[in-house]
Amino acid sequence: MPVIHSINVSSETGTTKQPVDTATFNLRGIEGDAHSGTWHRQISLLSIEHIRRFGESAKVEFKPGDFAENLTTEGIDFAELAILDHLRIGEVELEVTQFGKKCHGGACAIFREIGKCVMPKEGIFCRVVKPGSIRVGDALTVIPSALPVHIITLSDRASRGEYEDLGGPQVRKRLEEHFANKKWRLAIDNSIIADDAEQLRALIRQNVEQGCRILITTGGTGIGPRDITPDVVRSLLDKEIPGIMEYVRTKYGTAIPGALLSRSLAGVIGDTLVYTLPGSVRAVNQYLDEILPIIDHSLRMLAAIDEH
Repeated sequence: MPVIHSINVSSETGTTKQPVDTATFNLRGIEGDAHSGTWHRQISLLSIEHIRRFGESAKVEFKPGDFAENLTTEGIDFAELAILDHLRIGEVELEVTQFGKKCHGGACAIFREIGKCVMPKEGIFCRVVKPGSIRVGDALTVIPSALPVHIITLSDRASRGEYEDLGGPQVRKRLEEHFANKKWRLAIDNSIIADDAEQLRALIRQNVEQGCRILITTGGTGIGPRDITPDVVRSLLDKEIPGIMEYVRTKYGTAIPGALLSRSLAGVIGDTLVYTLPGSVRAVNQYLDEILPIIDHSLRMLAAIDEH
């Protein structure tokens, strides 16, 4: 069972932290700690195992708090965690927001002493989602949090079983490949429906209410009489993100004039990223080539995680 090996606090930033037996957490962090605030790195964690290994390699004996970590853990493998996972310690609950950080170099006491530091590579950061008090030796429980993703294929023929859906499976494949080495844990679901506005509207609302973080549609983005996807989605958006789709149309429209007829759009409904893609596998790949490189940053923005 993972436990809290040490609790460490300091009244100033840029210094080592001193161990304490107990600590009280509010929604800004640990009361009295210099790193508390309205940001996503309220609580820093580092394992005693990493501290010991780093000390052995550097031939220096380090103590809990020397790397300015708030919580020194024991018995937990941070590599198994994902962004938005929750960590429960007694009555306190934390949400994982960041893995590692930029090294402060000469502004870091450890770096000045030995020329390197373990926190930038091995530390993790959390924010408090449930306040309370903890003490040294408390058990630490991991509550995995999957990132809900839903893919909707719009096709009259595919919904009747007359045509094999190729676009939806390609979206799933690209998402799984992209996130394979990322610190997100995906839970992907999919639906195939007819080109029906009311059915699409109801399905989108249902997914948003259930906490879907990424919703991608394929099909129905052209100018045909049954192409209703952008019209339905635009009416539900809180914010539109026009630049992505405008760029894709511009990039491919010169060589493939038909690409300029696509009415695909991107936007946000609540905390849900929404992208409407054409139905062909080629078009799906072209759009995702531009969407995927910024989707991680988009997720962090919606989760109020500012890593700058």
